[in-house]
Amino acid sequence: MLANLKDLFDHLTASLTSQAGTQAPAEQMHTLQLSTAVLLVEVMRAEPNLQDSERDAVLTALRRKFTLSDDELQRLLELAHETARTAYDYQRFTALMNERFTQQQKIDVVEAMWEVAFADHHLDANEHHVISKVAGLLHVTHGEYIAAKLHAQEAVKQRTGSQ
Repeated sequence: MLANLKDLFDHLTASLTSQAGTQAPAEQMHTLQLSTAVLLVEVMRAEPNLQDSERDAVLTALRRKFTLSDDELQRLLELAHETARTAYDYQRFTALMNERFTQQQKIDVVEAMWEVAFADHHLDANEHHVISKVAGLLHVTHGEYIAAKLHAQEAVKQRTGSQ
């Protein structure tokens, strides 16, 4: 199983560094899934203490965005963690999103990032920085960015029943 996971990781990592135009549609979808997962994991990793609530928020966001089985979600999350550990910039993750996602889909990614940040009821400055940087790379306007933040904050409050 580990060999299969490593093969998939190697393939998806190579996909992230290749030209988007040379990828088959299925490869592009896998690349988008991994890119989205990495950005969500980056928010989670921005804080020194990893919280189960943030991990759950990442899985919920990925489940909402992509139709994947629980096993596929777990593998995607593992790949995202491994990819995030070696990532040196966000550009390679946002480039294909800018090409393939609508503006609303990009806003949805930013909102999901906010949901991860708010999942533990504490907004860390590093989380804020990661989201701000990614929003800029995705060409999300300041108004869209603030609206996504407020919407995510309200959604997390409603789900957890906090004030």
